[in-house]
Amino acid sequence: MKLALLHVSVPFVLCVAFANTSLFDEVEVDLSNEHYAEKRVDYLPAFLAMPCNCVVNLGYVYIGLYWLLWPRGVRDTGPSRYMRQVFAFMAVFYAPVQWTRLAVLRRAPAVLDQWFTLPIFAWVAVWIDFIELGPAKWRGSQAAALELVSFLSYGLALQHARGFEAALACHVALAVYKGVRVQRELGDGLTRRYLLLAVLSCAGFVLLKLLDHWLARYRLFQRLTGHFWSKVCDVLQFHFSFCFLSTHKIKTVFMLEC
Repeated sequence: MKLALLHVSVPFVLCVAFANTSLFDEVEVDLSNEHYAEKRVDYLPAFLAMPCNCVVNLGYVYIGLYWLLWPRGVRDTGPSRYMRQVFAFMAVFYAPVQWTRLAVLRRAPAVLDQWFTLPIFAWVAVWIDFIELGPAKWRGSQAAALELVSFLSYGLALQHARGFEAALACHVALAVYKGVRVQRELGDGLTRRYLLLAVLSCAGFVLLKLLDHWLARYRLFQRLTGHFWSKVCDVLQFHFSFCFLSTHKIKTVFMLEC
């Protein structure tokens, strides 16, 4: 667990340092209250000014800690445990970034909110590579290279106003492609259900965020807005990805092949 924490916290600190320089001054990010459909509550402190959109970030902490502490039914050892722990720490670290963005509406946390999304999706691809290759053939250097490329891909946001969206689309497509491939090779009915739920949660995460203001025309989405439900879907996306990647049958197959 200490190694996983180190490998997540060091890039995290470096990214925070870079985000607080002038490097990303040209990146297009929304820094106004109007970006969110939820109305701010002026008498609440800044970290709760949009109470629903703020508090929903606790879901990332909960799901990260849940999977970090080895839930019942997950039997993994060595490298497979490391895969799970890194992903769990990513969820935990992601929560305060988003919460800070809502509280202060400043450029650095807004950049970090976008930036950290990319290596999180990339870790799904790393974990699937580990499942397909098995511990005997898998190399940590491959994972480090993929994560580095993922971090650097945020540079697209410096080149074009929609550069981040392009990078994110590529990451999502890669994760889904690899998920479908490993399901066809090693999965069963249970893993198929987890994969489907993860993909549906991902779709909800994207669409509900895009439709935040449109949905706010309806009373049902004026406090619990599209952005709020988008974050709920994102938390579920983490959970079902954990379920899919941690399923015992998949790991049993590749361990037997090795």
